[in-house]
Amino acid sequence: MPAYGDIQASFLDERDRLLQALDRPENRGVSLRLIGALAFRTHCPAFGRLQDDLGRVFTDIDFGAYSRDFGAIQRILSEAGYEEDKMVTRLFGEGRLLFHDPVSGRHIDVFLDRLDFCHIIPFKDRLEADRPTLPLAELLLEKMQIVKLNEKDLIDTIVLLREHPIGEGDKETINGTVISRLAGDDWGLWRTLTGNLRLVADSLESYPRLGPEDRTLVRDRLQALEARLESQPKSRRWKLRAAIGERLKWYKDVEELVR
Repeated sequence: MPAYGDIQASFLDERDRLLQALDRPENRGVSLRLIGALAFRTHCPAFGRLQDDLGRVFTDIDFGAYSRDFGAIQRILSEAGYEEDKMVTRLFGEGRLLFHDPVSGRHIDVFLDRLDFCHIIPFKDRLEADRPTLPLAELLLEKMQIVKLNEKDLIDTIVLLREHPIGEGDKETINGTVISRLAGDDWGLWRTLTGNLRLVADSLESYPRLGPEDRTLVRDRLQALEARLESQPKSRRWKLRAAIGERLKWYKDVEELVR
């Protein structure tokens, strides 16, 4: 079995190879953006090492994109040596593509126009806000919309919040306005987000590799985002659904989520 360090290095090398392909002039207009664990590592140059310190293992490579780039995505990943899973395309082509590397066994998931798991996180007009990953707000939402968080989700969230503050824009900042507006229109998303922010805070003491400064800063940023969610004006739709509350399931069950 490959050593932990070898696994991590092989995924980082493959990430670099794919990002170099996307940076070629003919591909720069294509909307492919990294998501999942490798996106967190890429967008957290100062504290991404915490993934290794906390035992986070890379298992796959994921991207988000616009469906309008369907053909270009097929071309780019084919040129990179990946084979499209035609069955997945036939079944989920409007929302998802899957590619396999016959040599390494790695696979790439591409999610089109949205993340549609426990809740819907739309990409509309957002992929232009950052590269080579999803914007930081959507990276955080990718994890915080998961109803049953696992340790990988907790670690990635901690890393992101250790590196980046909550703010108003997208430049090296987690855009709190984007997150709070989505949650202010969707009680189910709001319920999952607020519950998960507390779970992340409660988990901080269970990681001895985090220092006091790490824990304090992450906790402060969690509280800052929670305050934004509370103060955001709520839509009529939010209020109607809030009246029903947890008597009705507020999320979709999903067996396997993007990580």
